[in-house]
Amino acid sequence: MPIHAGHNTINPFAIVPDAASFIRFVEAVFGGRESTDVRTPDRDGSIIHAEIVVGDATIMLCDRKPGWPFTPAFLQIYIPDAESCLDAAIEHDARVVTPISDFYGGYRLARMFDPWHNLWWLYEPITQTAPQPERTSNTDWHDAKPSLVYSSLMEMMSTLAPPEVT
Repeated sequence: MPIHAGHNTINPFAIVPDAASFIRFVEAVFGGRESTDVRTPDRDGSIIHAEIVVGDATIMLCDRKPGWPFTPAFLQIYIPDAESCLDAAIEHDARVVTPISDFYGGYRLARMFDPWHNLWWLYEPITQTAPQPERTSNTDWHDAKPSLVYSSLMEMMSTLAPPEVT
C-alpha cells in the first residue's frame, strides 16, 4: 500500500482555534517544521489543512470553524530532554499537567496541556535505568496507591474544557 511521502500509516489530526499559532508553538517547543506547500486556506481565510513535521511524524491540522465542537488532540511524543521541552512549552503558555516522573519501560514521562487544550504525553528515554519492579500483570498496579502519573491524568481529564476564544 503506497503511503504519501512524509506520512505514516496513522497520522494525528488536530483541530484548533488558531492553526497558525499552533504551528508556531510546535516549531518552538518540538523543533517542528511546517510543510508550507500543503497549507490550504479555506474560502473564509482560515486554514482548512496544514501539516507540521516533528521528527519522523506529521501532524495534520486545521482551524476549528464556528459551530464545530471542541475536539482536543491527545499526542504522544518521544523527546530527548523533557525538562527543556517543558520549559519551552511554558514560555509559550502551556501548562504542566504531570511533572517529569519515572515511568516503566525505561522512560520518564511528563504531560503538558497546550494553549489550545490538547494534551501532550512527553516520553524521555532514561539513559541509565535503575532496576524497575516487574509487573506480574497489566492490572497489578491497581492495588497500589495511585501514582502522580495516574492521578494527574485523572484530574486533568475531569476538568477538560475548550479554551477561551478571544
